[in-house]
Amino acid sequence: MFRRTYLGLAAATLMTGLSGPAAADNHDMDIVDIAAGNENFSTLVAAVKAADLVETLKSDGPFTVFAPTDDAFAALPKGTVASLLEPANKDQLTSILTYHVVPGKVMSGDLSDGMMAETVQGGSVTIGTMAGVTVDGANVVQADIEASNGVIHVIDAVIMPE
Repeated sequence: MFRRTYLGLAAATLMTGLSGPAAADNHDMDIVDIAAGNENFSTLVAAVKAADLVETLKSDGPFTVFAPTDDAFAALPKGTVASLLEPANKDQLTSILTYHVVPGKVMSGDLSDGMMAETVQGGSVTIGTMAGVTVDGANVVQADIEASNGVIHVIDAVIMPE
């Protein structure tokens, strides 16, 4: 069941145009390099820079990053992203971004329905695999983009810590 779902996700991803540079063999590029090289992650890259997380996400890791697309950020209430990028809100932005990161390299084949994964932020995300793969309700639209220091799973929503 999971393999069928994953194959369906992979096919859908190829049709949505998210496959660009992120789908190439990137084992020599780190997570930040891959995100910076993909136009669908410009908001995420700006947020990582504003939160001073670039060096952390370029370190050895390994990390698993649930990476929201620009469309995911655009779906937040108007003004949210601009507000989060202000220096005064750096702590809140850091909390949100680190909630999207799990220590270790977790590939899609390692996931199970109802699985809980502790994030770098300290909270836990819930993984679903019954109707496609989800992370706290956000759909994984592209999985297993391997980097030199971990893996990226592209998601269609920004997930928020409690």
